[in-house]
Amino acid sequence: MWAYRTTPRGSTGESPFSLVYETEAIIPAELGIPSHRVMNFSEKCNESLLRENLDLIEELREKSVMRIQRYKNIMINSYNKRVRSRSFQVGDLVLRRADTLKPVGKLDSTWEGPYKVTGIIGKGAYELEDPEGRPLPRPWNIHNLKRYFV
Repeated sequence: MWAYRTTPRGSTGESPFSLVYETEAIIPAELGIPSHRVMNFSEKCNESLLRENLDLIEELREKSVMRIQRYKNIMINSYNKRVRSRSFQVGDLVLRRADTLKPVGKLDSTWEGPYKVTGIIGKGAYELEDPEGRPLPRPWNIHNLKRYFV
């Protein structure tokens, strides 16, 4: 946990420790092996630096919020580039994901069909019928369907 809390995050540019406690942590290794920060420590300077950090912490947090917003926008754009929207029209042939209630072997097909789309219910739900023309008892979500190419 210590490593996670003291390592700067890519989304905020700051470590969680610094965002909460307004200063960077001194790791245990720095106490055993003298570092520049430990060797140049003085009480008077420390108090003035803490006061400065206290004044600057809100600005630091605001910058982190802006970085998080930018990071979220980058993630949204990255996701939207990879995702292709799908939709079916009435009359299209589709395969539906096989029910996994009954045990199947690893080489069995995970798709059943083809089924014909007979209706569109809202956004992403479809009514289907089997090849004999019998309607399926419930609508199927688009995530459980894929196009059947003849």
